[in-house]
Amino acid sequence: MEIFPESVRKLWDEWELRSMVLVSLFLQIVLTIFSNSRKFTVAIWIRILIWSAYLSADWVATVSLGTLSQLGDSEGKHDDMDPNHTLMAFWAPFLLLHLGGPGTITAYSLEDNELWLRHLLGLVVQVGVAFYVFLRSWTSRTPLSFLSIPMFVAGIIKYGERTWVLRSASKQHFGDALLPVPDPGPDYAEMVKKNELYNVETGLGLKSSIDDGTKLIFGGKYMNAAYSLFMEQLRHLYADLILSLDDQRKSERIIRSASSEEAFKVVEAELSFLYDVLYTKAVVVYSPLGILLRTVSFLSIISTLVAFSFFIERHEFSNVDINITYALLSGAIFLEIYAIVKLILSDWSIVWLCSSKRKYTLLTDWIHGAITSFPSSTSGKRWSRSMAQNNLIDSCLRDKTKFDHEVNSFFDKNNFLERYRYMTWEKVDDMKEPILSFLLEMTNDARRDRKELLKHRGDYVITKKGNSISGKLSWSIVGVEFDHSILLWHIATDLFSHINPKSENAKISKCLSEYMLYLLVMCPFMLPKGIGKFRIRDTCSEAKRFFQKRSLSVSDRKEACRLLLEVETKIEPIFVKGDKSKSVLFEACRLVRKLKSVEMELEEKWEMISRVWVEMLCYAASHCGWAQHAQQLRRGGELLTHVCLLMSHLGLSDQFQIFQIDEPPDRRPQPTISPD
Repeated sequence: MEIFPESVRKLWDEWELRSMVLVSLFLQIVLTIFSNSRKFTVAIWIRILIWSAYLSADWVATVSLGTLSQLGDSEGKHDDMDPNHTLMAFWAPFLLLHLGGPGTITAYSLEDNELWLRHLLGLVVQVGVAFYVFLRSWTSRTPLSFLSIPMFVAGIIKYGERTWVLRSASKQHFGDALLPVPDPGPDYAEMVKKNELYNVETGLGLKSSIDDGTKLIFGGKYMNAAYSLFMEQLRHLYADLILSLDDQRKSERIIRSASSEEAFKVVEAELSFLYDVLYTKAVVVYSPLGILLRTVSFLSIISTLVAFSFFIERHEFSNVDINITYALLSGAIFLEIYAIVKLILSDWSIVWLCSSKRKYTLLTDWIHGAITSFPSSTSGKRWSRSMAQNNLIDSCLRDKTKFDHEVNSFFDKNNFLERYRYMTWEKVDDMKEPILSFLLEMTNDARRDRKELLKHRGDYVITKKGNSISGKLSWSIVGVEFDHSILLWHIATDLFSHINPKSENAKISKCLSEYMLYLLVMCPFMLPKGIGKFRIRDTCSEAKRFFQKRSLSVSDRKEACRLLLEVETKIEPIFVKGDKSKSVLFEACRLVRKLKSVEMELEEKWEMISRVWVEMLCYAASHCGWAQHAQQLRRGGELLTHVCLLMSHLGLSDQFQIFQIDEPPDRRPQPTISPD
């Protein structure tokens, strides 16, 4: 019994290859146009679209090549081969182009870069299959066989580019490429023999290569500074390499000479360069070799289109197949032109022009204006410039599941899409000034080792307020795990926000509080290890039980907060409930009472709370690995990543460890002479 009738099977046999080739072309267009959007958008539909297109594109092209390899006369009589099969075989090099992928995306995630050897094997196999199709379809009756040659050149170039870029962006090769030439240093034996040690008292010795009087930011022209920092520092930070103190001085001078807006623009431009290197073909495209290959590829496709138009007799082939071939040629040219436009309208082009002679200044300004005004340009918006917001009390009130049977769906890790129902987004513009001000204040504290500052996660701010305040609040920060502290202060900030909620510091506190909860729930890999998942679930369960027992009284969120604050919390919850449950709900109520008892003006309290959250944010940023930061670049970026890079530029990082010989005498290790 046949499942499908003969007419359906015949139609499928006729259109199977044609439809797959057209789908392959469509997927390439989708990836080319939309893939770069994930750098600056947080929309979930963009991620789903790009993910599905990225995974489908290689599969469809590979299956199409396999189908092509079965075309032709099974007996090998090429002179009797169907002309339409010969034309279809001409599509093989186009599928190589598709397997090479667009320049706007080579890897969906960092893990794809580590699989470059698999792509290298795929390159060898797929080129072999395409060449097999080419040989089987070779005939002297039509110039199609000769027209396949330039398309093969373009296809191999594209596929080879992708494989090379994936290799270059893999963790090992990325780091190896940055390693300097081994430096044995001055000949110690000879220098000691000639008594040429540097003068300890005067500090004479090797001079720093940085001119402290040079400023790299002039009137908002920050692109050169961003590219310089990316090449000299950010790449090394991502590769987990150690930077010198000269590097730290240079970056710190750049950040200190900039406003908060300019400083964050420098950082976002750096991270945009890193995204391009890790997820696109930037390594090849923005190089002399890449421009040469792009020129050869473009000319090959153009010459093939022209020759196909003039030398192919349309009446020998099916009109459908002729039109599909024109669609493939036109699509390939469109993708090349689009790539060239993106090449010109990019930050990389501005950097190249700025590094040229001064006579190009006007041209640089014109191109910069064109980039920022071009509708599809992303250089004006290099990341989402927003931060996700999650509120525990809101999610508990909105979720209608019973506390004793189910966990709030927002905290259900197995329900990916459900979690987005409870998320909102806030712009980061108001966060820039308080963050940079706090970091500059920390670095100005000359009495402290900067690496020691990385250990503070809120206690730095509280301690500076005096022993009285520190004694009341330090238990909520110093004596607990970091995820405990985040959840505790999140609920307390939410409850306290009903007091003068219109304050600017209150707004900053609430935004950072809800952003840190988002990180704890959605991105726990970016925070120090802990039992945050259990603590959130238990707290949510207790909150839902509390609200459901008072469901008649809880009419809105404000009423829910009022009822929580009415609970007597003189006895610590752990002595009442034990330590089996990790809920911090009523610990947060105790913290609110402590905050109320602090002898400060209300606005001063909010300022302290906002600075505690900034310090927590900085602590989380500095304790997140760069691999995790880089993963988030493809999801619209995170404020946490920008703060981490800003901290690194100010020397708040463990990766500045190389001793410099031109350190001030009081900070240099003193040479000792051992007796013989």
